[in-house]
Amino acid sequence: MLEIIQFTLGPVQTNAYLLADPESREAAVIDPAWDGHLILAEAEKRGWRIGHLWYTHAHFDHIGGAAAIADALNPLPLVALHAADHVLWRAGGGGRAFGLAIDPGPEPTIYLEHGQKMTLGKNPLEVRFTPGHTPGHVIFYFPESKLCFCGDVIFAGSVGRTDLPGGDWPILEKSIREQVYTLPDETVLLPGHGDKTTVGDEKHTNPFVQGY
Repeated sequence: MLEIIQFTLGPVQTNAYLLADPESREAAVIDPAWDGHLILAEAEKRGWRIGHLWYTHAHFDHIGGAAAIADALNPLPLVALHAADHVLWRAGGGGRAFGLAIDPGPEPTIYLEHGQKMTLGKNPLEVRFTPGHTPGHVIFYFPESKLCFCGDVIFAGSVGRTDLPGGDWPILEKSIREQVYTLPDETVLLPGHGDKTTVGDEKHTNPFVQGY
């Protein structure tokens, strides 16, 4: 069973998630948003070893804490990103457009693909490709835990913006319908901003993309 610690960090209040398999103490950070030292301190307090940094996408507010985490770890964590967001990652996540120049941290070592199967300890997960907010956005679905880390694709009562470079509304809507709304209704959605929700709630009530 996964253990999850949520942080809300940085200039745009981005959710970062530290998750671990308590048996093996293997840990990953999904979207190390900012203030990497805070995430590190929590992992150290619990005796967890961070071996992975997994990015839903490469916007600056989702990778801003990666360098601080990686600098403190030996060996370096494995960094996973979809190849379609590598250009955005190299550009510091687009932070300069908002007056924020960041160190994006270590080079990605794993390029994520749709349908890719991975594990954290004994916890299986599936990668789903969900472009629209950025060209290389993905979500991480843990079927046994009934959890989906959905980045900036969908929020409680809202959806990701598509007015930044690489955004595309028809593609985002297609991603939500085909990759989020096809998950079981009871799946808990843990987004990049705001409160958690469920697939069922969003299918019925999301004003931007109705599931029925």
